[in-house]
Amino acid sequence: MAARPTWQGYLRLSLVSCPVALYTATSRSADVSFNMLHKATHNRIRMIPTDPETGPVERADIVKGYEIEKGRYVVVTDEEIRNVRLETTRTIDIERFVDASEIDRLYWNDPYFLTPDGEMAFEAFGVIREAMDGAGKIALARLVMHQRERLLALEPRERGLLAYTLRNNDEVRDPAEFFDRIPRTEADPKMVAIAEKIIDQLEGPFDPGEFNDRYEDALRKLIAEKEAHHGVVSTVEEPKEAEVIDLMEALRRSLGEGVAPRRRAQARSGKAPAARKTPARKRAS
Repeated sequence: MAARPTWQGYLRLSLVSCPVALYTATSRSADVSFNMLHKATHNRIRMIPTDPETGPVERADIVKGYEIEKGRYVVVTDEEIRNVRLETTRTIDIERFVDASEIDRLYWNDPYFLTPDGEMAFEAFGVIREAMDGAGKIALARLVMHQRERLLALEPRERGLLAYTLRNNDEVRDPAEFFDRIPRTEADPKMVAIAEKIIDQLEGPFDPGEFNDRYEDALRKLIAEKEAHHGVVSTVEEPKEAEVIDLMEALRRSLGEGVAPRRRAQARSGKAPAARKTPARKRAS
């Protein structure tokens, strides 16, 4: 089944525009999810809106309320909400180009694929995409989606564009609120040197196929066993708790045990590993 676009409209760079479609770049359909069933009948439970004083409530009698303090609400009607909605122009207007390094990773949110919407859009879309690719920067644009204005970061990806929604400033918490609690201490240089060697051993390429969700895999195995054996499953071994040992000893043991696949492959091929590049020290400001 063809994917349905999350949003459709126009992409505009100055006077050049074309119809485009926005698709979610990720999927949660493979996640294991559970339904709530009655213990005895295994019938699926229905959630019925209930007033704590009067009992079940009809959907038509439910209104929206914003809690301004405990137990006090401002009631807002659907018509009032419609009146303050942002007027959607159905256009992704590119407003600025910035270096990717200028956008803190805290602000990156959900990824989308942005494609031309129809054959008539191919030429104009290609012009915008090629110009952006030549600029080598991230395009910032605004978009109204799901009744909310969102900031988008756009960059060329293969023959299309990759779009990320960016979090608003008030959605991102100040790191100092958490990191300032960490005391300023100087690490033992010898321990740091061993840790750096461990990092060098574990260096390798990123292959997302090697990092499955082991909890999801275990759930699927559990469900398959219960289905095959009518509810009887084998016991799952509890993970071992981390033993408390001397930090230096732990580092030394880790150095002896951790060998990255890249190093093993080099050992089998007889090729010597490339010399490690030492990063330039930043000058003290």
